[in-house]
Amino acid sequence: MSDHHPRTTSPRSDSSRPRASLRTAVVWDVLKEALDRRAKSAGSEILDVLDTGGGSGNFAVPVAQLGHRVTVVDPSPNALFALERRAAEAGVEDRVRGVQGDVSGLFDVVERDGYDAVLCHGVLEYVEEPAEGVRNAVGALRSGGVLSLLAAGLGGAVIARALAGHFKEARQALDDPAGRWGEGDPVPRRFTAEQLTDLLGGAGVDVGSVHGVRVFADLVPGVLVDTEPSAQQELLKLEAAAAELPAFHAVATQLHVLGEKRVAEEA
Repeated sequence: MSDHHPRTTSPRSDSSRPRASLRTAVVWDVLKEALDRRAKSAGSEILDVLDTGGGSGNFAVPVAQLGHRVTVVDPSPNALFALERRAAEAGVEDRVRGVQGDVSGLFDVVERDGYDAVLCHGVLEYVEEPAEGVRNAVGALRSGGVLSLLAAGLGGAVIARALAGHFKEARQALDDPAGRWGEGDPVPRRFTAEQLTDLLGGAGVDVGSVHGVRVFADLVPGVLVDTEPSAQQELLKLEAAAAELPAFHAVATQLHVLGEKRVAEEA
């Protein structure tokens, strides 16, 4: 895989699945810009990046393709094996390291204050104490470092259940403190944008932006996207345009919050 054009490398090129980019494009574009800014402010082209719950490397490998060093912490040995293969296939095995662990016991496997950027994607939904998970992620950051947080959104689940005709489940998700629609719900917890920004603010992060992710992608029938030649690109443009608008945060399947660890004031 070529590394000659790192500014255009993204998870989109890492998969042949046509709808994969609809689930990663907005997050990747925001994250890449943040990494570029951090590199300039840190005065280094190579950053130390931590990906908690990074699994098989959907983001870790593309980040490594930009030239950065990436440590992936994940509880699944199978995911870490897949990460190793993926990194080797992409030619970045020397810049990607997998470590078995989780965000709750993060400092058993990585150091505090050791990273320029921390990715915490799809993690908070599954930890017992989300606030602790955020604190640990922030604790791994150097002062001024970037935190990229991606979590399940409440509104997207409510709308999806309602559109499927499951109105009672939609109401239950709306009323449930954890945002769950029933015992069969595979997601233990969902969040509003306000809940996520409050968690970050309480952990010492200045929130820079909030984006709605998969506002439309999970609601549009796949056949409409896969059979029309230009449909995917038009849907990508629509997702990007809606992502920054607060009105759509409330209905997104996922929410992406980007922030920076506050610079400690010297005594």
